[in-house]
Amino acid sequence: MLIAGAAVTLSFFTSCTNDGDTTPPVIDLIEPAEGDALKIGSPVHFEMEVSDNEMLSSYKVEIHSNFDGHEHSRVTRTTAFFFERTWSLSGLKNTLVHQHDIVIPEDATEGDYHLMVRCTDAAGNEAHLTRNIVLSHDGEEHGHEE
Repeated sequence: MLIAGAAVTLSFFTSCTNDGDTTPPVIDLIEPAEGDALKIGSPVHFEMEVSDNEMLSSYKVEIHSNFDGHEHSRVTRTTAFFFERTWSLSGLKNTLVHQHDIVIPEDATEGDYHLMVRCTDAAGNEAHLTRNIVLSHDGEEHGHEE
């Protein structure tokens, strides 16, 4: 009888933990586009739409070199330019993010980079995507109408 009661109690608690939000957010990265050449010394035009079935929490942008063609199981931070920052999306279910907070410094090393975006919802589910970009002194400044 005691074992049956414990099994019912364990079953109840297990089923409660599986009823939560397990759907990750959806990221639609508009800019920069795959393969964009970004100008060293200029701000990056960053634009994305992000949504979740329940509630968003935050997003993080990371830019790191891809000089060695690495896989993301190991990221080396030996380049002149590495960027990582997290912004809050707390209280939002969907939003358009449009910002110019990422600035590529004048001393950044030219070459191939990865731009990674990770978005987390309030339940801790995460979505991510990676774009291949190039940093160059001849890259484009992405001008647009505000």
